[in-house]
Amino acid sequence: MTDLGRPGPPLRIALRPLAPHVRSYLATESGGATLLLGASVLALLWANSPWGGTYHAFWDTWLGVDVGGWSWGMDLHAWVNDATMAVFFLVIGLEISREATTGELRDRRAIAVPALGALGGLLVPALIFLAFNAGTEAAHGWGIVMSTDTAFLVGVLALFGPRCPDQLRLFLLTLAVVDDIGAITVMAVAYTDQVNVPGLLVAAALVGVLVWLRWVREWRLAPYVATGVALWFAVHASGVHATLAGVLVGLLVPASLARREEVVAVHGYAKRLAHETTAEQQHLTEVASRAAVPANDRLQRVLHPWSAYAVVPLFGLANAGVRVDAETLRAAATSPLTIGTAVALVVGNAVGIFAASSLALRLGLGDLPGRVRYSHLLGGAMLAGIGFTISLFITELAFDDEVLVEQAKIGILVGSAVSAVLGSLVLRSMGERWPLCSPASPDGPPAALPAGDWANPSEPAEPVRPEPVRPEPVSEDGPPAR
Repeated sequence: MTDLGRPGPPLRIALRPLAPHVRSYLATESGGATLLLGASVLALLWANSPWGGTYHAFWDTWLGVDVGGWSWGMDLHAWVNDATMAVFFLVIGLEISREATTGELRDRRAIAVPALGALGGLLVPALIFLAFNAGTEAAHGWGIVMSTDTAFLVGVLALFGPRCPDQLRLFLLTLAVVDDIGAITVMAVAYTDQVNVPGLLVAAALVGVLVWLRWVREWRLAPYVATGVALWFAVHASGVHATLAGVLVGLLVPASLARREEVVAVHGYAKRLAHETTAEQQHLTEVASRAAVPANDRLQRVLHPWSAYAVVPLFGLANAGVRVDAETLRAAATSPLTIGTAVALVVGNAVGIFAASSLALRLGLGDLPGRVRYSHLLGGAMLAGIGFTISLFITELAFDDEVLVEQAKIGILVGSAVSAVLGSLVLRSMGERWPLCSPASPDGPPAALPAGDWANPSEPAEPVRPEPVRPEPVSEDGPPAR
């Protein structure tokens, strides 16, 4: 197909674009993970600098609206954790919905192994954490160790994992999606202290509006966005954490592929625009093209870069600033909360995910994708111990005591760092010994592997190329009605 280039006439003056390798790097998951890591390091340096007192003072700054005798607002820390992080959870909801509708979550055998692995990665870390903290005030933080940071996981895999890690990435992303579902459920159920019934009823009504919009096949984004904003305020007023609104909107925005007549209409309008370059025909062509693309894809294309490159790094900057001095480290070194958090992240995820996934394979419930072996599975399970973003998030929900918050955050930082290093070493070693790259011939099955304790390899089928669509007559009234 001929490359049409970027649409629109060229500008008389254009800024010098980024180098191709820079654009490529920023477009990958490793780019977002690097920004998150940089923001977290900056937060640590800020909190431990001579101006460390300004760190918490800055995030405690109130920001809101004051009109007459009515005012509403939150401090900057709450704006980041409650408002902007709703975008992060919205993107997670969109990804879950898309995978369940058109992606890997449709196939039972494809999701059985990572789904059971995710359950192991939820339960075993929580049990290890409780073994260290049972009977103490810190036991309420058992949900801290139940989540994997998808951005760091995929970013570390891209930077330090084996060559050609696509099959392993597919497995870990599926695992992370199921893991996110479990972590979000725990967050909504276990870390909601008080519920405001009127606010909850309004939120339920707004969820009903989203369901109705989906049922009538509404394809425009504006109604979903407007209802989603109202839902955020209702959930916030109900006492349930407001980020749950983002998940609900993401799950309910339609992800189904467009019908054939909707795709055909684009050809007709584009052809008419080529002969009649008017503003009206341009508008109709634009509307028809939007109607042919799932609302889920369009919303995710807009929000995913903001979530990866702005929201998550901002969250790291606002939450990773822990005071690390001799006294704090001495207390953390003997704290069951810190030790339990670190051990649960490193050991709990490695053991839980690897054991549950292996059990699913032994029982024949599913297969590992492509040429993934048990050794790669073990390395991926170790990387899943990177529990940064949502772990820090749940820490803020679980504890009011600043001492407990600091000790839990130190445990998260240590456990995540150790998991990243150990997982990278295992994957680098095993990836060099047993590569994940596809076989040289794309037409035949992969070469037979020596006998061993890994799943039978299978390559994905060659994608089916759609037949060219012949434009059909287009109505003068605009794109097809819903």
